Amino acid sequence: MKIRAYQKGELAQMYYPWCGRHHAVRCLNRDIEHAWTLRRLLQQTGWRPGNRVFTPKQVTLILNKLGDP
Repeated sequence: MKIRAYQKGELAQMYYPWCGRHHAVRCLNRDIEHAWTLRRLLQQTGWRPGNRVFTPKQVTLILNKLGDP
């Protein structure tokens, strides 16, 4: 997977390709909410739950915690 900025819906659908975009975003949000260390690390990069784009650094953190989609 290429490390670059991803829209939240785009990344969510990579993790949940069988879901619609809206539901996939909800599932990714849930995963981030339950992964406390990931959430804390994302917040340290300036991420907030309402953000619609993940930076390359944030994508790297997500991949390290959740694995490849």
